[in-house]
Amino acid sequence: MTVGDLDAVMAIENAVYPFPWTRGNFIDSLAAGHLARVAGAPDRLVGYYVAMAGVDELHLLNITVAPAAQRQGLARRLVGDLIEHAAGCGARQVWLEVRTSNAVAQIVYRELGFVRRGVRRDYYPAPRGSREDALVMSLDVAPAVGGS
Repeated sequence: MTVGDLDAVMAIENAVYPFPWTRGNFIDSLAAGHLARVAGAPDRLVGYYVAMAGVDELHLLNITVAPAAQRQGLARRLVGDLIEHAAGCGARQVWLEVRTSNAVAQIVYRELGFVRRGVRRDYYPAPRGSREDALVMSLDVAPAVGGS
């Protein structure tokens, strides 16, 4: 992902989420050197993710698939790319939060090997000024072949 991708990224973000990231959130992530990948053709992005590296882990901050590209395995491929990157850079775990209401994403994450580690109460904004809990999930990452 580059700053040049942000018009397309923002169109997807705003189409998918009632409480989307701002353009500034993406710019800050890029400036901080977070791992940010896009999927699709340069003139037609259909998905992306942003992840932050820790000492021996990656934390998935945002993953989004355009409505027209959903339920085609793209989110699974994006998370697979993240896991592959984690293994290649020596990360031992990948962490994420997911809305308790997002059952589809929870299924995908479980099928990829993520396990529930806890709950962050009132983590996400929700309609009418309320808040929604997040499930905290993680995946233990096997080192890349030839890695330590």
